Amino acid sequence: MYNLTDNELLQYISDDVPYFDLTTYLQDKGDKRAVLSIFTREDIIVSCTEEVKRITELLNCKITKSHNSKASLAKGDTVLEFEGLYGDVHKAWRACQILLEYSCKISTYTNNMKKKIEEVNSSCELLTTRKSFPFAKKFSIKAIMIGGAMPHRLGLSETILLFPQHRSVYKNQEEFLDAIKEFKVKAPEKKVVVETEEFEDAVTLMKNGADALQVDKVELDVLKNIVDYKNLHFPNVKILAAGGINLNNVDEYAKTGINGVVTSAMYNCGMANLGSRMKILN
Repeated sequence: MYNLTDNELLQYISDDVPYFDLTTYLQDKGDKRAVLSIFTREDIIVSCTEEVKRITELLNCKITKSHNSKASLAKGDTVLEFEGLYGDVHKAWRACQILLEYSCKISTYTNNMKKKIEEVNSSCELLTTRKSFPFAKKFSIKAIMIGGAMPHRLGLSETILLFPQHRSVYKNQEEFLDAIKEFKVKAPEKKVVVETEEFEDAVTLMKNGADALQVDKVELDVLKNIVDYKNLHFPNVKILAAGGINLNNVDEYAKTGINGVVTSAMYNCGMANLGSRMKILN
């Protein structure tokens, strides 16, 4: 696992408080001290509290209670508590709570998908696409990993994944299949993954050296036929299912015997229902 850097967190703080907090400045209560607690109104997997702790420190506040990422909390539990000067607590409050609302929801949704997969297929991995929030990839990837998933692709530089749009550059199917063999020579340590939507095409790709197939938006019975054929004839080929897979249907896909689920669903799951309470100490 990894943590966001101070530079990244300072930029996040600066986006929210570029100069000063006008509201608390006008209140003129700088001598007051306060404690703020953030609690959950739903069951969650705690996520990115390491970053939140550091934000409070950068804003001169002190953590008095917290949980590490991956902890399971029930409705009503306190996620984190910190204290400091009244104005500093207000600066940290929303920055911390918003970060937690997004990250905890992503991690919780991811963890729920992971559990549903494991109930029916212990050999199937949960993988996430590159469709994370723009300018927030590092944050998004940490949240899904806390929830139990792995990134399918971190970017274009480390994996070979051929979509139909890549096939269009070849004059015919034969030329494309020859190219697969060339890729395996030019990048011998990489797996060649090809997206497909049809059983016959999947069979052809397996016969011509594809290391893995990303089967996109097909009926479950077609997917099961591809998996069965793979198991019988090409057991080392990996089958990934993609397209419209979410918490409501992930177990049905996992039951087919696939090796992985590729999804963006956790990036569109909303925000955790968190609340906060502030207490003045003097």
